[in-house]
This record gives sequence, structure tokens and C-alpha cells, in this order.
Amino acid sequence: MSDDWRWLDDGETVIWEGRPRLSTIAGSIVVGLFGIIIAGWLAVQVDPWLAAVGVLAVPIPVWSYLRITNTTYLVTTRAIWVKTGVLGRSVRRISLSKVQNTAYEQSVRGSLFGYGTVTIEVAGGRDISFRRVDDPRLVQERIDDQSDDETETDVPGSTDQWRAVLTSVRSIREAVETRSQ
Repeated sequence: MSDDWRWLDDGETVIWEGRPRLSTIAGSIVVGLFGIIIAGWLAVQVDPWLAAVGVLAVPIPVWSYLRITNTTYLVTTRAIWVKTGVLGRSVRRISLSKVQNTAYEQSVRGSLFGYGTVTIEVAGGRDISFRRVDDPRLVQERIDDQSDDETETDVPGSTDQWRAVLTSVRSIREAVETRSQ
């Protein structure tokens, strides 16, 4: 698989990489098989030419498989990436400084089999979801650890200086409130 869709800055490393579980396409396989069975039944019962309808059901699971294998989720020391696309390609990169919150959820089946969805809330944009990934709690922790490292900054000034600012702001507020009365 080619990595020409991503670029890493100097010092940036990959923390986690994954994709949706292959079990995601189970429903598409069932629909495809059901279509083939119906077409076979129609071919035997009604007209042999209706077997061609079964061919139309084959692309459903194939397309789902290609969609899953062409989806990549990536977390680096500086960004979160999502690459999707079968015929074309869509790549989305979000700087960790824009991550506001993360969450993960697992259905009952996901809890039993160890998969779930990680949601990343992004400041000023669309949220990102890593759907049906293995060990979503671990993925969320890795994102949170990197986000915390990215956003950690020292607040300038001492506690006494900030208390003085607070006192000044309170004085201004009192002056504005007395003027408006």
C-alpha cells in the first residue's frame, strides 16, 4: 500500500494507525448473497435469463470491501488523519491543537469483540469518527495524550500578577455597573 497520501513534518511520528474492521462488510455480504439466491431462484422458476440479475448483486460486497481496505485512520504526534476513497481519494488532516474533545462508544457486540467508534470533536469544523476500530479506548487515550502534549503551555505571569488583573477587572465592572444605574 502506498503512503503517498500523507506527509509528516520533521520530528513528527506515527502514534497509531488503523482501519475499520473487515466485519463491517458483513451486511453487504448478506445482501449480495441474498441477491444471488433470489436471482438463482428466479432463473429456475421463471426465466433462465434472470440469472443475470444475480451478477448485479456481486458488486455490493466487493464495493464495501474496497471501501474498508481503502480507509485509513492515522494519529501522529501533531495531527489526526483520515483517508478514504475507492475510485478517488479524500484526505483530511486535523492539527491536534484543534481537538476539543474525544469520546469512544461500544455496542454490546463491540464490547464483546473489542471494537467501537472513536469520535473526535474538532474546533471550527466537522467532527471525525474512527468507525469500528479495534480497542477504541486505547485509540482515544493515545489521541488525548498527544492532544494534551500539543496544547500544554505555560501561562505567563505569576499568581500575584493574575490576582492584580482580577482586581482590576472587578473594579472596571463595578464602575460600569454604577454608571448604568
